[in-house]
Amino acid sequence: MARTPHTKVGIDNVIFEFQRQGAYVKVSAVHEATGKEVSIVGDATAGEEMLRRLALRKLETMMARDLAVGPSRPKGYPSGWDL
Repeated sequence: MARTPHTKVGIDNVIFEFQRQGAYVKVSAVHEATGKEVSIVGDATAGEEMLRRLALRKLETMMARDLAVGPSRPKGYPSGWDL
C-alpha cells in the first residue's frame, strides 16, 4: 500500500492497494477522510503508475457525482452488509 496526496475534488489522502491475480492486477483506492472506495482491474503489464491514475480518476468521478447528485444510497438506509 502507498499513500499519495492529491488535491482534485477534495481528494487529499488516498490509499492504494495492489493485488496481483495471474495476468491481472486489482487496484483499490480508498479516500482516507470519507472511507469511499473504488476498485479497478487492469493488465499486470500496464504499469503501477497507469493503474494508480486510472483508480484515482474513478474515485474522483465517484466523489464528484456524489457532490452533484448525492450518494446513491440515502443516509441511514442499510447497505448489503447491514442486512
